[in-house]
Amino acid sequence: MDAMMFHGLIAVESAPPLELPSAPGKAVPRTYPGAPQEVQLPIELQPLSRTPRSNKSASTYRINLVSTFGKDNGPRPVTTTTTIFSSGPELEDQSRPGTPKDSLNDDSANSDSVEAMQSIMEPYMNRWRLLAMCLICFSNGMSDSAPGALIPAMEKYYSIGYAIVSLIFVGNALGFIAAAFFVDAIRERLGRAKTLAVGQGLISLGYIPMIATAPYPAIVVGFFFVGFGMSINLAMGNVFCGSLSNSTTALSMMHGSYGIGGTVGPLLATAMVTVFEVVWSRYYALSLGLTVLGGVCGTCAFWHYERDTQQHLGSTGGSGGQSGSTAAPKRDWRADVTAMVSALSNKVVLLGALFIFAYQGAEVSISGWVNTFLMDSRHVHDGSVGYVTAGFWGGITLGRFLLAPPAHRIGEKLFVVIVVVGACAFQLVVWLVPNLIGNAVAVAIVGLLLGPVYPCAAAVFMRNISKQKQVSGMGVISAFGSSGGAAAPFTTGLLAQAAGTFVLHPIVIGLFVVMMICWYGLPNKPKRSE
Repeated sequence: MDAMMFHGLIAVESAPPLELPSAPGKAVPRTYPGAPQEVQLPIELQPLSRTPRSNKSASTYRINLVSTFGKDNGPRPVTTTTTIFSSGPELEDQSRPGTPKDSLNDDSANSDSVEAMQSIMEPYMNRWRLLAMCLICFSNGMSDSAPGALIPAMEKYYSIGYAIVSLIFVGNALGFIAAAFFVDAIRERLGRAKTLAVGQGLISLGYIPMIATAPYPAIVVGFFFVGFGMSINLAMGNVFCGSLSNSTTALSMMHGSYGIGGTVGPLLATAMVTVFEVVWSRYYALSLGLTVLGGVCGTCAFWHYERDTQQHLGSTGGSGGQSGSTAAPKRDWRADVTAMVSALSNKVVLLGALFIFAYQGAEVSISGWVNTFLMDSRHVHDGSVGYVTAGFWGGITLGRFLLAPPAHRIGEKLFVVIVVVGACAFQLVVWLVPNLIGNAVAVAIVGLLLGPVYPCAAAVFMRNISKQKQVSGMGVISAFGSSGGAAAPFTTGLLAQAAGTFVLHPIVIGLFVVMMICWYGLPNKPKRSE
């Protein structure tokens, strides 16, 4: 029995060993077209190693990424990827958004990049620059408004008629047009301070033959130089005030000063000719003195304009150290022609020039011929009718100061439509109501409604013209637009010689219609507030 048990034990131990389960087969990746695929690489993050700091304000961090698997999840040699991160001023400079200075220095920057906007109070000299521009516009207003009161005296002195005396408006307009081709080039080469000095010098030169009561052709030439200088300074003033954050207020103050001069001019001219019986030409001695004073103040105020502008934009060197007395680098005359052609091809510039052409044509026609209309149609031969022109310019002045805030709140586009329609209605009153007092009041109301039109229009133009084309564009608008201040009064004089002075009113109303058509075509770009 023991032997049988031992034999079974031996048989059991000598049996073949049991086979263990085989290892599973290698997984085969499968791709399903309808399911999103994602390749995951197991990455092991090793401890951060910090490089020694070269200074206390900057530091660098290193992260090693170790990958041990390939794209097919199979083993491959260990590779290490090192990524270096920096902190401190270097990282801040890299992450900081671009500045206006960077955009100006980068040739590939967008031409319409946004720049920091100045205001009337900042930089500090801007308040004095605005005051200087107001003084210059005050002098211009006295000069432009005087012919309305002086035309009867000029006709008597030179024994000429309406058509010949209207040539002073043509000479003035030709000066404005000629300046459009040079204003941007002069500003590029001389800077704004010396450009203002050149403009005021040309105006002073134009007053000399007037004060001397030279022959009438010389008077027309004098008005040419006056128009040339005014076009330069008007473009500089519009660009300066229009580039400020509160542009509507600044433009209203500048052109309101023009209205004040336009109010004072006829009062002084009428008093000198009728009360003191002074020769008409002596009036321009006052204008000459104010022009010289405005030139000195404007040159001093804008002497460091370029430097202050660069400092306001955060400049630390380079062109920021240039003053207004430093001439800009010379550029080829082809660049000036290109800038002019580029401005003329701009839709806003073309519509703006036609709009200002109609506006100033209506303004100067009313100012220059309403006195003659009242003397002929209302049978008023008293020299005091010249004060009606003062009422017209007084209305313009009040309109530019009092109606600017409502225009800013309502919006310039809608506000201009409202006031132009109202001006057209009161112009019909002057034409159709045969009452001297009523006509004088209606003329003043027309001036009141037309007052804010120019500042509102200039603000809209500045918002829709790129910064690179603002000087040349506003120069074209001021020059070709202001030529309406000659074409319309000259046409009125020619037709008045043949048909009568009543032609003033249909011409003015037609110009109002042209203004509305151009205004409708202008884009309505929203104002910047930052």
